Amino acid sequence: MNKDKSTQMFAIRLSFAFGILMLTIKWYAYYLTGSTAILSDAAESVIHIIGVGFAVFSLWYSFQPADEEHTYGHHKINYFSAGFEGALIILAAIYIIYISINRLIVGIEISNLGQGTLFTFAASVINLILGGYIVWKGKKTNSIILIANGKHVLTDSWTSFGVVGGLLLTWLTGWLPFDPIVAIAVALNILWSGGKLVRQSIGGLMDEVDKNTANSIRTILDKEVVGKNMEYHQLRLRESGNIVWIEFHLLFPKETLLDDAHNIATELEATIKKNLKSQANIITHLEPLELHDEIHTESHK
Repeated sequence: MNKDKSTQMFAIRLSFAFGILMLTIKWYAYYLTGSTAILSDAAESVIHIIGVGFAVFSLWYSFQPADEEHTYGHHKINYFSAGFEGALIILAAIYIIYISINRLIVGIEISNLGQGTLFTFAASVINLILGGYIVWKGKKTNSIILIANGKHVLTDSWTSFGVVGGLLLTWLTGWLPFDPIVAIAVALNILWSGGKLVRQSIGGLMDEVDKNTANSIRTILDKEVVGKNMEYHQLRLRESGNIVWIEFHLLFPKETLLDDAHNIATELEATIKKNLKSQANIITHLEPLELHDEIHTESHK
C-alpha cells in the first residue's frame, strides 16, 4: 500500500508540474498569435491545473486510514475528484464555444502562426507522453484518480493536435475562420470527455456495480462451491476508490463444524482476493444449508 501511495503521489504531482509548464507554453503561443483555437487549448489547461490541484488533495485524503466517522475509509473522494474535474472541463468547453462564436461574429485577427503552431505541437507531444504514463500508473495501481487525470491529459494532447491541424489549415489556406471553427470542434471533444468523467463519478457515488468484476467473483464462487456440497447467495459488492467491498452468504450442510466452515470461508476469500486486480475487503455470512429458509422465515415474523 505504501508503495502504491508513493507511486500515485509522484505521478499526480508530476502531472501538476507539467500542467503548469503546458499552460505557460500555450498562453505564450496565444500571446504570439491571438488564435482562438490556441486560446481554447490554453483555457483547457487552466481547468486541468485546477483539477489536478484538487486531485492531489483527493489522492492524499483517500489514503488516510478509517476513523470513527468514516469507518469504510476515505476512498470515495476519488469519485468527487473525477466529477469535479469533469465539471470543470464542461465549463471550459462552454467558454471556448462562446469565445469562438464571438470571434466569428466580431472578427478574427491572427499573427505569427508558424511560431504558435510549433509551440502548440511541442505541448501536444509532451502531454501525449505524460498522459500515457499517468494512465499506465493508474491502471497498475488501480487508481481512479490517476486514470481520470491521465485520460484528461491525453484528451488535452489530442485537443492540441487538433489545434495544430486547424492552425496549419489556416496558415496554408489563409482562411481565418478555420481557427474558431477548429476551436469549436475542440470544445465539443472536451465536452464529451468531461461528460464521461461526470458519468463515472455519479456511477461510483451510487455504488454502480462493475459487471466485469461481478462476473469474475461469481465465476470464482461457482467453481469453489462445486463438489463441496455448499451454496452461496446474496452476493453484493461496491467499489470505493481502488477497494472492492464484497459481501455474500455461504450455506453449509448442518453437520459442518464451525471451525471447518470458517476455514473454508477464509480460503475462499483468499482465492477471490488473489484473482482480483483490485484490493478487496470481503465479508462472509455463514448459514446452515438445510434449515436456511425456515430460520429466515421465522426471523421475519
